Amino acid sequence: MSAEKDTPARILLVDDEVDFVRVLAKRLGRRGFEVLTAFSGPEAIQTLREHEVDIAVVDFKMEGLDGIEVLKVFKMMVPGMPVMILTGHSSQAAAREGHRLGAADYLAKPYRFEDLLAKIQTLLRERENENGNL
Repeated sequence: MSAEKDTPARILLVDDEVDFVRVLAKRLGRRGFEVLTAFSGPEAIQTLREHEVDIAVVDFKMEGLDGIEVLKVFKMMVPGMPVMILTGHSSQAAAREGHRLGAADYLAKPYRFEDLLAKIQTLLRERENENGNL
């Protein structure tokens, strides 16, 4: 399992902005994470079927399946996996809807990379603590 201490945490980035995902994947990779990418909701679902993932970071607004629909499917597939929603639409309604459906956290675009990194690390620690207490 990728959550083990000797294996890097595996993050799934889901966003239809290809350049954004590639840059973010490189930055997270340099921080020691294993990063999987998907550029659409259906691609993200297929990736989650094929790989074990520790945390998913999903864009709220995408063509086709939006972030909320992807969140719903992810929570059915892997209920304990934290899902963070990224949104350029910093509406409180979107944040509440995501939280109600099981999003672990959300971050409004534009954001500082350090803020995203801190939230990812916090969610991974929380998941590790929950799994350790089973």
